[in-house]
Amino acid sequence: MNIETANRLLQYRKQHKLSQEELAEKIGVSRQAVSKWERAEAAPDTDNLILLAELYGVSLDELLRGKTDEKENSDARDEQSAQDERAGMGGPDENKTYHKARKVSFRNGIHVESEDGDYVHINFKDGVNVIDHSGDRVHVGTDGIHVEENGSSRVYTDEDGNVMVEDDIDEHKHAVDPRHRAFKAFPIWAVALIGFLAWGFSGAGHGWALSWICFLAIPLYYSLIEAIFKRKPQDFAYPVLAAAVYIIFGFCGICGGWAMGWIVFLTIPIYYFICTLIHKH
Repeated sequence: MNIETANRLLQYRKQHKLSQEELAEKIGVSRQAVSKWERAEAAPDTDNLILLAELYGVSLDELLRGKTDEKENSDARDEQSAQDERAGMGGPDENKTYHKARKVSFRNGIHVESEDGDYVHINFKDGVNVIDHSGDRVHVGTDGIHVEENGSSRVYTDEDGNVMVEDDIDEHKHAVDPRHRAFKAFPIWAVALIGFLAWGFSGAGHGWALSWICFLAIPLYYSLIEAIFKRKPQDFAYPVLAAAVYIIFGFCGICGGWAMGWIVFLTIPIYYFICTLIHKH
C-alpha cells in the first residue's frame, strides 16, 4: 500500500475521533494491524476495506484514491495555470504574498527568521530545525526525524530508521528511556534462581515442592516494568500473580487452602475491568 493511502486511512480515523485500539475493536482486527496500515507496512484486505469504507461513510474509490472532485479541481487549476503562463500572465502565483526574511545569520550555521515568525535553523550539531509561527515543528538530525503539530508529536523516526505514527510514539519513547532500559537489564532471573536454590536446600516452607514458584517472579517483574513505563496496567501479568497466590494458599493452608483458594481467580476479570475503566478515563 502506498503512503498516500496510508495517510488517508490515518486522516479518516482522526476525523472520526477514533484511537487505533477503538478502530481495531470496531472492525475486528488487532491494533498492530491498524498501525501497520497507517505506516504503509501492510494493506487491509478487501473485507477490511469494505468495513472501513462503511465506517467512514465513503466509497472504496474515495478511501483508496481520495475524492475525485478534489483531483478534478486540482487538474483544472494546473491546466489554468499552464494556460496563463503560455499567455504571458503571472498565473495564480502573481497575487501571492511572499514574506521577507527579517533576520539572517550565518554564525554557527544558517539562521533565517521571517517577519511572520517562521524560523529555520541549520547546522552540523543540531541538524535542520523548522519552526512555524503556529507552533508546528520539523526536526531532521542524527537522532532521526521528528514532526510535531501544535506541540503534539505526529511522526517520529529514530536513528535506526523505525517510523512511528502517533499512538506508537509514546510506546517507543518509553522503550528507549534509560530508566526503562536499566530496569529491564536487571538480572531478575538470577535473583529467582538464587531464591529457588536457597529455598529448596533450606527445606523451609515445603522446600523444593514450592520453591519453584520463585521463577514466577520473572514474568511478574518484566510485565510490571512495562505496565509502569507505558502506563498500561493491563500489561501486568496479573493471572500469573493470581496463580502464585493460589499455589501459596494451597500449600500453606491459608484461607481454606486448596478448597477455597480458587476464589482468587475470580479477581482476574475484576482486575481487567478496572484496567478498562482506567484506560477509558
